[in-house]
Amino acid sequence: MARRALPITAAALTTTAALLLTACGGSESPDDIKGADKESGSPSASASSATPADRPELSLPKDLKLVFDFDRPSDADHAAALDDAANYIRALDQGIAQQDPEDPAYRFYSTGGAQKYAKSQIEAWVEGGWTVTGEDRYFDATVEPVGEGKPVLVSFCRNQAKFYSKKIKTGKINYTEGSLNSYQKFSLLMSPSEKSPSVWQARQIEVRGKVEECKG
Repeated sequence: MARRALPITAAALTTTAALLLTACGGSESPDDIKGADKESGSPSASASSATPADRPELSLPKDLKLVFDFDRPSDADHAAALDDAANYIRALDQGIAQQDPEDPAYRFYSTGGAQKYAKSQIEAWVEGGWTVTGEDRYFDATVEPVGEGKPVLVSFCRNQAKFYSKKIKTGKINYTEGSLNSYQKFSLLMSPSEKSPSVWQARQIEVRGKVEECKG
């Protein structure tokens, strides 16, 4: 799965992020999905752990394993932002697995451009008749403040060498060989939700493909 987006900087708080998706699994998979939005400002309330009742259920199929090999930040806000960045990824895959472009989970963990990006991905997989299977690994996470206030930039690598697309009607898995294409770098602009400050939402997203630094 290769995606391209405009870089995220401090100016990204008030500018539009253009996004392009090419989905996993070879030429038969969905591609060329675009989305963009504009976000400005950020909530000032402090973040803390949300109770389970506040959050939508996240449930993935048994044949899909997401691995988040992250070191937990000592800063409580940074740790919360990293946790919910992972939840955004889980929610996106849940939407694909359930074939639901309006799944409430990804909408809970995102807003603005990041929410449009997630929706466009899910729609592409649904339209192509594909779902996801295998193992998807995320690692080497960093969390950095962005400008003034609460927003932070959460970045991490991805290895999708064992992450495959699967045709829903036939169950046929589109196996692909691992290569530099398997390694990506995600950057998510995260800030506390205005409605639930204990929840951090992805506002914008950048995904770079063929990232040598993630290959190691």
